[in-house]
Amino acid sequence: MATATATAVPYNAAAAAAAAGKEETTRPIAVASPTVHPAATGDEEEAATATRRWRPTQYLRKRRCLLWCCGCCATSVVLLGITVLVLALTVFRVKDPVLTMNGVTLEGVDGGPGSTPEHPVSVNATLSADISIKNPNVASFAFGRSETDFYYGGETVGVAYAPRGEVGADRTVRMNVTLDVLADRVSPSVNATDLIFGKEYNLTSYTEIAGRISVLGIYKRDLDIKMNCSITLEVGAFTTVQSKATDCVANVS
Repeated sequence: MATATATAVPYNAAAAAAAAGKEETTRPIAVASPTVHPAATGDEEEAATATRRWRPTQYLRKRRCLLWCCGCCATSVVLLGITVLVLALTVFRVKDPVLTMNGVTLEGVDGGPGSTPEHPVSVNATLSADISIKNPNVASFAFGRSETDFYYGGETVGVAYAPRGEVGADRTVRMNVTLDVLADRVSPSVNATDLIFGKEYNLTSYTEIAGRISVLGIYKRDLDIKMNCSITLEVGAFTTVQSKATDCVANVS
């Protein structure tokens, strides 16, 4: 029967290490994947730098634009306020029209014996008044039909009417109103001696005119002009007599 004989092999450390080294799998060094971390080229770096620089520039441009818009708005508000102030002091400042009684004339004075003891003398006359309206505004003044009442001895002796009209900007319009004096209210205070040798008669009048001033069709103001006058007439020899003195006071509301 054969007997197995084990042969001792001397241990070679170097050879074992070499064999172990061959068996080991070589692991490559990890390299960044271009799909996950793409490598930045020179152009991309410049673009990134330009973007970082552009953002502050864009912010400054927006800020300048905002400041410019605010400045324009503030300037527009100031100019609008100045314009409104100038218009309020000039165009939209409405001045009161001036109503004047230039004179009163008695025409066709006719006297004769009265029909009753209470009216020993009958007097007929036509009274004509010259009235002017001055408009100092830059817009026209349109007025309606006016009325003028004349009084003698506390009683109404006549009422005159003037048609509606219009006074242009910075213009003056004159109106002549004519009426027949109510003889029955004047005759008791008149006698033949007064008509021959002359006498002064004191009349009073009241005129009212309503109108409107329209500035550019935007600003409108209604005006009511009232005027009271004291008139002194000297009548004699059955002739045409004009007023000797006229004193008027006007009120505008």
